[in-house]
Amino acid sequence: MGPNLSAVFAVLALVSALVAALFAVVRLRARRGIATATQRATYDVLHTAGLAAEPLRAGLTAAGAAKAVRHLRALVGSAGLALADRERLLAIDGRGGHHSAQLLAAAVSTIESRRSAVLGESELRCDRVDCPVRGAVIAPLTGPDGRAGAALVAIADDQPAPGLVQAALETAHWAGAQLALAELDSSRERLARAEVRALRAQISPHFIYNALTAIGSFVRTDPERARELLLEFAEFTRYSFRAHGEFTTLAEELRSIDRYLTIERARFGDRLQVRLQIAPEVLPVSLPFLCLQPLVENAVRHGLSRKPGIGTVCIEARDAGAECHITVEDDGVGMDPAVLAAGLSEVAVDAGEDSGQHVGLSNVDERLRAVFGDQFGLVVETALGSGTKVSMRVPKFHRAVRASARRG
Repeated sequence: MGPNLSAVFAVLALVSALVAALFAVVRLRARRGIATATQRATYDVLHTAGLAAEPLRAGLTAAGAAKAVRHLRALVGSAGLALADRERLLAIDGRGGHHSAQLLAAAVSTIESRRSAVLGESELRCDRVDCPVRGAVIAPLTGPDGRAGAALVAIADDQPAPGLVQAALETAHWAGAQLALAELDSSRERLARAEVRALRAQISPHFIYNALTAIGSFVRTDPERARELLLEFAEFTRYSFRAHGEFTTLAEELRSIDRYLTIERARFGDRLQVRLQIAPEVLPVSLPFLCLQPLVENAVRHGLSRKPGIGTVCIEARDAGAECHITVEDDGVGMDPAVLAAGLSEVAVDAGEDSGQHVGLSNVDERLRAVFGDQFGLVVETALGSGTKVSMRVPKFHRAVRASARRG
């Protein structure tokens, strides 16, 4: 009796497992059936466009064109597709490679006239008896200013139909927009580099004078300390004026800040107190070069220049999921929020001791927004007599950082 019941239970368990598996398959098929043919086609087009957009957003180079043409050809639905500039066919996918000279000449003409063209079989003659190419559509890749620097060439194995012509024109218009965005990104990066150069010029005069004066005061009384401070100063200036890299790591920026604070403590002695609270996991985070150091310099100046007694500067960096949150706070005399807002809005402020501080904050704020987006600008909390707290958010992973790393 016992063995028979065991066998029955085993069979029931097997049947239950089969039924559960059957329902799972039915649910999966039902879920897949939710997508209509139109939805699947929309997904395919958007997915292919995304694959083509990434290399185009890096600028029109031979390497980028080689990655993009296959996806652009899928969007157009042509037998072959090429991208060309005024000098050469950058890349070609599919049929038509033996017509390179004719296609390039037509592309150059299209770029110069900024008007699309349709080539027939008579314009693409060749010596090959089995040549499958019967026509081509050439469309300029124009930017927002209407200028064209490249062209898309859709190659057909028949006389180009109206549908192919329209697909080629729309794809060329879309690709031109991606290249315009790439140029915008490049312009913002050039602006950021120019702002770094301006920031270096702004930082150097006062700090260099004060640092050398502090070092000089120890030459006779404590030569060894003078030597150590001079080495710290040399390393600080080497980092600040380095010529490579738009980005640095939080660890490198903090190392340079430590050298800066070492020199400033030689000036102010016990009047300057520093508190650090840095999460180890955020040390490798990349951030724009010289975007944290000016905030610390600003805090030291606010925390000590016009405050009697001890001034404290607090630097905190903590992990916040996909972001790193950094704050620099001082307990100095603070600032008038209205004057600060004017400085950050590029409204002219009176020249004087504080003008450089406003320029420094504005510079960092603009660079963060240019690289990461407007939602990543500085947040400043201050009031007269209440100190100043400056906060920034840095995404741990960002396209601009990856692109810079690839160029490096």
